[in-house]
Amino acid sequence: MRIIEGTTEFQVQEETAISIGKFDGLHQGHQLLVERIVKKKQEGLKALIFTFDFGDRPVLLLPEERREMLRKWGVDYLLECPFVESISHMEAEEFVRKILVERLHVRYLAVGTDFRFGCQRRGDYRLLQRLSAECGYEVEVVEKACWQGEEISSSRIRRELEQGRMELVNQLLGYAYSVTGEVLHGRKIGRTLGMPTTNIVPSERKLLPPNGVYATRTVIAGELFEGITNIGYKPTVGAEPRKGVETYLFDLDRNLYGEILTVRFYGYERPERKFDSLEELKKRIGQDVEWGRTYFGEAEEG
Repeated sequence: MRIIEGTTEFQVQEETAISIGKFDGLHQGHQLLVERIVKKKQEGLKALIFTFDFGDRPVLLLPEERREMLRKWGVDYLLECPFVESISHMEAEEFVRKILVERLHVRYLAVGTDFRFGCQRRGDYRLLQRLSAECGYEVEVVEKACWQGEEISSSRIRRELEQGRMELVNQLLGYAYSVTGEVLHGRKIGRTLGMPTTNIVPSERKLLPPNGVYATRTVIAGELFEGITNIGYKPTVGAEPRKGVETYLFDLDRNLYGEILTVRFYGYERPERKFDSLEELKKRIGQDVEWGRTYFGEAEEG
């Protein structure tokens, strides 16, 4: 997959199938659009995702995470266009003619029913349809994906994530929400308690569920390991300056320092709290481990 970033002077020579949007989270609704353009590769078109770079705002998917997923799904081009004045103030019809047609050679567009673009969001799928015959492209309007009678959207997923409703978050996404990072040296309190843990500090841009304990699966070199994860500042052993993701793996005890791990979140148990002693903390972690094993055991039975 070719990534085009940091410029408004982009050009693609091949004919393309395009979908346009923010694509934060790449949830089930987004996946319908991606599937449509990737399918058009059978007709000789290149699958292109056109999205915008909004700077440092918090996101469900970091740029590198989104890139990796789109690469796996078969997208040929990811265009991360800077959201600058020359683009944001461009009239919708000019955007179609100068950007989509002249520069990107669009032959097929997949958009949602609520798609808006151009200056003051005046363009919509009806404008795309009106210009399609003249400009030589096909438009497919894709209905919004729904779950339990409500549309799936990135804003809905953010709301559920803020409440720690991980089962619902994962259902809306179509995959398990995760955090990736390098294993760092901690204070080794877990090892002192007989429960060695891995510690990663995610990007400050990455949206996290509430501080607390979760049932998780960790990806290590392609293998999955079940465990429990605490998100927070470890108040019992002296608060950390940055929020961290600390995981105890049920059936693995080896040196993972420096390795890149991906922690997938499944269920929420309890909020983070400060205990009066390490002994009390150890007892509570033991209960957390029992809960986590039961959680995954019941999930397998179900």
